[in-house]
Amino acid sequence: MGSGPSGTVAMKIVAAVTTLLSMVVFLGYVMIWSMKPTNTFYLNWWPHVLKKTSSTYLGEQGTTILIYTFPVLFIATIGSFYLHMEKKYDHDQSTRFVSRILSLKRPVMTTGPLGIVSWTELTFLAMFVGLLVWSMYSYTHDMFASAALEAAQEKFQVWEVKLEGAGLSLGLVGNTCLAFLFFPVTRGSSVLQFVGLTSEASIKYHIWLGHITMAIFTAHGVCYITYWANTHQISQMLKWDKFMISNVAGEIALLAGLIMWATSFGRIRRKLFEIFYYSHHLYIVFVIFYVFHVGFAEACLILPGFYLFLIDRYLRSLQSQQKVRTVTARILPCETVELNFSKSSGLSYAPTSIAFINVPSISRMQWHPFTITSNSNMDSDKLSIVIKCDGSWSHRLYQMLSSPSPTTRLEVSVEGPYGPPSTNFMRYEKLVLVSGGSGITPFISIIREIIFKSNTTAGSKIPRIQLICVFKKYVDLATLDLLLPVSGTTLDLSRLQLQIEAYITQETEPKTENQNSTRTIWFKPTASDAPVSAVLGPKSWLWLGAIISASFIIFLLLIGLLTRFYIYPVDHNTNMKYPIPASSAFNMLLLCVAITMAASAAFLWNKRENSKEINQVRTTDMSTPAPSPASTVYETELESLPQQSFRQVTTVHSSQRPNLKKILSECKEENVGVYVSGPRAMRQEVAAICSSFSADNLHFESISFSW
Repeated sequence: MGSGPSGTVAMKIVAAVTTLLSMVVFLGYVMIWSMKPTNTFYLNWWPHVLKKTSSTYLGEQGTTILIYTFPVLFIATIGSFYLHMEKKYDHDQSTRFVSRILSLKRPVMTTGPLGIVSWTELTFLAMFVGLLVWSMYSYTHDMFASAALEAAQEKFQVWEVKLEGAGLSLGLVGNTCLAFLFFPVTRGSSVLQFVGLTSEASIKYHIWLGHITMAIFTAHGVCYITYWANTHQISQMLKWDKFMISNVAGEIALLAGLIMWATSFGRIRRKLFEIFYYSHHLYIVFVIFYVFHVGFAEACLILPGFYLFLIDRYLRSLQSQQKVRTVTARILPCETVELNFSKSSGLSYAPTSIAFINVPSISRMQWHPFTITSNSNMDSDKLSIVIKCDGSWSHRLYQMLSSPSPTTRLEVSVEGPYGPPSTNFMRYEKLVLVSGGSGITPFISIIREIIFKSNTTAGSKIPRIQLICVFKKYVDLATLDLLLPVSGTTLDLSRLQLQIEAYITQETEPKTENQNSTRTIWFKPTASDAPVSAVLGPKSWLWLGAIISASFIIFLLLIGLLTRFYIYPVDHNTNMKYPIPASSAFNMLLLCVAITMAASAAFLWNKRENSKEINQVRTTDMSTPAPSPASTVYETELESLPQQSFRQVTTVHSSQRPNLKKILSECKEENVGVYVSGPRAMRQEVAAICSSFSADNLHFESISFSW
């Protein structure tokens, strides 16, 4: 649905109201976290709110849910509604107030352990660290004030009592980090999309939070172990109290966290990815025993982020059960594979989106993210990804497809696509796209989008494109053949203002043995395969908001019934008290039940609605004859007609690297978008150049999928 005058006005009103409301709720949420370490909160605010909200149905955990969980789920729900309206009216994301703040991406730091950091990121990081420091100071200040009196009463030394207080303070501060830890890894998060972020771009925030969280919780554990050892209470390590803090559960959670932490450092993560991947599933053990450690009421502090993550994870598991229809594979001589899948016409996604791929014949457990090179406007019935042979998993896939007798059917499952709801590169006068190796893949989708816009948007200004691609060998130039779909295009390419500068770093001239042809494999369809489609259909954001709100209501009803008719009678018996671990286990189970009920209902409804289109696509695929009855493998010369227009605008430089500083300094346009995708050193170099120029015409954007 296009954006007419009435639709635009309505969208602006909705955007203003939604943004204002969410900002007010978020500021209140942050204020609660800021006030939580103070006596004002614990002695005045908390007792007052507890008195007004505590009931026989939800008890104290109801107050915690109201203060810490409800605000975030409310923002996630109205954010989903906003994103639905934005998609419906094709609203420009760049007009959003929050996105304007986050668009301040001029790098302030380009090297160091944090990587490339913008002014906005540095500001929010400083604010978060300030919150942690303030919380630690406030907790310890109050606890140390009474340390001497407690030491005299318990006949301990003052430093030992202070050590215990420091350990408790560290645990409380760690809760603050844990409360935000799961937001960046929720791939289909309406909260992230609402503020203009994507999960792949937010992974670094999860890494930062993970390191801080585990450092604090490790110090928390060390403080208590040292305290117990010095006060001859080492037996406390084996204590699982049914009505207070469970030490054993905390130790199990800490051990699981330490294993994840140890395998998440860069060297291990990149060289031993499988160890990192499998060990990271210990987050399930970590969360379960964390809840047993502190009790469900206290765990509600960190519930909202994990709640949204659980919804996303369950929806991903539902989507991954379906095997998708793999149409063709292009095998390039540079050990690169392009896989083309059938997709439903209602599935739309923005350029630079990614999809997670699983090939059961290689590994049933491993999922790998790849950039989507197709464009949902230009390629209405196909979704394409490019896989560079750069690891054991991708090497096995390449061998499977490039063998003399390749497989006639490739079984694949897909999760996604995931990406920004919209992009703003059309607002630039010029785009400078800098890529290294396989980093060119996100730019393919951008170029295809601009090809489509140049042919369909009358009167609008199309940015000029300068593509700078760096390859090791001449054979890697075959990657440029992927700029157009395997079936070619009927669009007029002459309207595209494209200049390609290709740099070959390790060869002076092409080798004759590298002059191989590109092979195209056509796969045989089966009746069970389905096109790639959105897990919740075209109105996915609206359905996500419904799932969040409905599951939350179901959860409150279930725990209310459990508390009132099962736990409450025991707790108010003068001789009995209900065990906290049992109550926590019931609450976790009911949480999963509520999410499963709401998400399954939405998924099945959309599956029924989309079944007609899926059957139509299946019938078309099954009835479409193969291009030739002789074989499923076809060869095309590298200088095929659809690619010649791109070859004519390509300049190849042998045995040299681009002088990026000179290239960017020659950009005299007032508004230049500089996008870089490639090795870390290249991204840091471009970031340093953009941040060093006094001119404000260069707008830096880094695209990175290497964690």
